[in-house]
Amino acid sequence: MSAQSKVNYEESQIPDFELCDPLVSLNGTAIKNRKQWEDLRRSEILSFFEREVYGKIPAALDNISFKLIEEKKPALNGKAYRKQIEIRLQKNDKELSFTVLIYLPQDQEKVPVFLGLNFHGNHTVMEDKKILISSAWSLNNQSLGIENNTLDSKSRGGRAHRWSIDKILAAGMGLATIYYGEIDPDKNDLTDGLQALFYQPNQKQPASDEWGSIGAWAYGLSRAMDYLQTDEDVDPSRVIVFGHSRLGKAALWAAAGDPRFAAVISNNSGCGGAALSKRRFGETIAAINTNFPYWFCENYKQFNNAEDLLSFDQHCLLSLIAPRPLYVASASEDQWADPKGEFLSAFYASPVYKLYGLEGITQKTPPNLNEPIQNVVAYHIRSGKHEVTDFDWEQYIRWAKKVLPY
Repeated sequence: MSAQSKVNYEESQIPDFELCDPLVSLNGTAIKNRKQWEDLRRSEILSFFEREVYGKIPAALDNISFKLIEEKKPALNGKAYRKQIEIRLQKNDKELSFTVLIYLPQDQEKVPVFLGLNFHGNHTVMEDKKILISSAWSLNNQSLGIENNTLDSKSRGGRAHRWSIDKILAAGMGLATIYYGEIDPDKNDLTDGLQALFYQPNQKQPASDEWGSIGAWAYGLSRAMDYLQTDEDVDPSRVIVFGHSRLGKAALWAAAGDPRFAAVISNNSGCGGAALSKRRFGETIAAINTNFPYWFCENYKQFNNAEDLLSFDQHCLLSLIAPRPLYVASASEDQWADPKGEFLSAFYASPVYKLYGLEGITQKTPPNLNEPIQNVVAYHIRSGKHEVTDFDWEQYIRWAKKVLPY
């Protein structure tokens, strides 16, 4: 029987488990202030996730460069400006490039921006014929007309419903997005993406404690942040990294390791993202490592069907975001992602925010459907399926205006 077929959706079947306290160090020291957190405990937690879950970045780049493919042009019937930028990464005489698509509201300066990866190409996020179509490998998708792992115009605008660009622009904010397959194709082959730039001669796989695909996608988000810091139309102090599903996992990991991100939004990120692994509810570590063995580092497989061995659960990952604002969102029909486990993870991360005098999730019971908690640590569970909806974006925009400095 496969790992996925043994899925548990019953709260009564969740095993007894203990969660580590993010405010007690490995040597038993109680963490009572920000300095202790930043100097001692935070590095312990970050090191664990680097070594055992997402994997380390093996080395620094030799060079990174930015090329303006499309200069700032009016778009969307005058509601926005559009830019397209190529980011080129070089290492060991090899290179990889990916394209950032940016929409910014008209007649505004230094705007805050949501930055997120997309699943099927920049051209899918809006019905805009000026958006370049990627030549990178893609997962096939019947609903979008994607066949033979090749993107074309048939899928243009096919995922516009996931991005609510009109609402983002109307709020005076911008969107920057990247096709994740240009960073690392989403298939069990770590020779044709970002990792390959760093391989030594004859190397074909990362070391057991080095990055898988989620680590590579997170790295790409940070390199996009390198560019956004140079863009005179963007306020680099107000960049919110966003992700849905596996890309929500990447967004959380990017923000955990890169303090330049002002805030992070995890939308239905589930196992290996916001959800507590020790609950073994819905998708488990064994299931995710069986179905997607290349997402995490090889060391993560030691926790297949052995969640009790985890020194740190995902609430500790969320604690690494503090004191920056964090939003975790679930969907009621997305039991595979364990909505209650996502909520509890945000709850158990909140004591770290309290060290900074910030309000997190203070109740242990999840809120009612479609009734968000919008503190510095925010949460909602939306009615519906594993998706990104206008309701989600309405909450994210309202929250961003509340928690970001204006």
